[in-house]
Amino acid sequence: MTSSSSTPSRKALSKIASNRLQKELVEWQVNPPTGFKHKVTDNLQRWVIEVNGAPGTLYANETYQLQVDFPEHYPMEAPQVIFMPPAPLHPHIYSNGHICLDILYDSWSPAMTVSSICISILSMLSSSTVKQRPADNDRYVKNCRNGRSPKETRWWFHDDKV
Repeated sequence: MTSSSSTPSRKALSKIASNRLQKELVEWQVNPPTGFKHKVTDNLQRWVIEVNGAPGTLYANETYQLQVDFPEHYPMEAPQVIFMPPAPLHPHIYSNGHICLDILYDSWSPAMTVSSICISILSMLSSSTVKQRPADNDRYVKNCRNGRSPKETRWWFHDDKV
């Protein structure tokens, strides 16, 4: 369940955020999470990450892309994480790529990293027993026109089975 609001403009990264992301990027290059590939760009504030579905799951042999946009005060503030089109069919992933996952919003902690986010998303995908959109997909996507950020949504986290 969701409700809408407007998108704030993005500000440049703080020195703390920039240092943290550079450290995470080096760690990623040394020890990337299994099933993920960082697509190299010159933009530290926006990462594009390739996601490979885990073997033995509904998403095996499927590849998707995540777009991770870091706010000015990362890691004190969670990044915006969305699937780029086409988003996987999943009960917690909307057709516009928005992801209903508590760690991206209410349960965010500055101790989390891009790697831990990726592992959580892969776990969410891997545990799904059905490929389908959320029940309120059409209404939610219609209300998200004009580029509204999923971080401006008041998510209702009620299903921890998928």
